[in-house]
Amino acid sequence: MKRKTLFFIAILLTPPFARAETTVADIEAVTASWAAAYNTRDPDNVVRLYAPDAVFWGTVSPTLRDTPEEVRDYFKGMPERPLARVEIGDHRVQIFGDIATNTGFYTFSNTDENGMKSSLASRFSFTYHQRDGHWFIVMHHSSRVPQ
Repeated sequence: MKRKTLFFIAILLTPPFARAETTVADIEAVTASWAAAYNTRDPDNVVRLYAPDAVFWGTVSPTLRDTPEEVRDYFKGMPERPLARVEIGDHRVQIFGDIATNTGFYTFSNTDENGMKSSLASRFSFTYHQRDGHWFIVMHHSSRVPQ
């Protein structure tokens, strides 16, 4: 009888919002989702991964962007480069409760209409915040790897 009572007390005291701990693999999957969205070449697929209050430094832009419209403006030319892709490289994940970071390397590549291939080695830092059960990008910094 005592054990049943303790069991029910434990259930009552467990907050309804308790969730499993986030793992490195979870954050790697969120980052992979960004790369997959980028590779669709549809700006809307990328922009929906950013929180409305996200701050973004793009790889090839001097503009600090902090509204969804500005982030979308950065990615608006994606359809004009249908063969451009990104591949995530070596990276490090850190998790701080409902905030996580992933910092590392990615490579952008493209094949133009003449069949010429190009690539750009870059660095990234993503900061994610979990809101309503979903991870959103709240800060994204990208820069070319120095030669």
